[in-house]
Amino acid sequence: METHLEPLWRELMGAEPRAERHRQRRTLTEVASTAGVSMRHLSDVERGRKDPSSEPLAAILGALGLDLPLLPARIADGALAAAPSDRRGAPVLHLRSSPAAPLAPPRDGSGVTLLAAA
Repeated sequence: METHLEPLWRELMGAEPRAERHRQRRTLTEVASTAGVSMRHLSDVERGRKDPSSEPLAAILGALGLDLPLLPARIADGALAAAPSDRRGAPVLHLRSSPAAPLAPPRDGSGVTLLAAA
């Protein structure tokens, strides 16, 4: 029996800046310089080898024009697209603006529920 290992958060999180950097046709050197981090650090973050602290992560995302609050949604979209067909449609990520906010699975069968915080 084959065991399916879930990806680590740092791997999922690192894939987004890497994909965006490739979409923008920018080099590691360009983005690292703009973000004020070393090229090695950016490479390690993109490959999921390092968990960046909040400041370098914000700088990297800012250099790419990505919004930090939208990163979980981008990751969820990518995870849904990459999920095996038998797992698609299952709830993947639920975010709440407060612990007391009622949350029910979406009625349309989508796998992600995002609520905006006021």
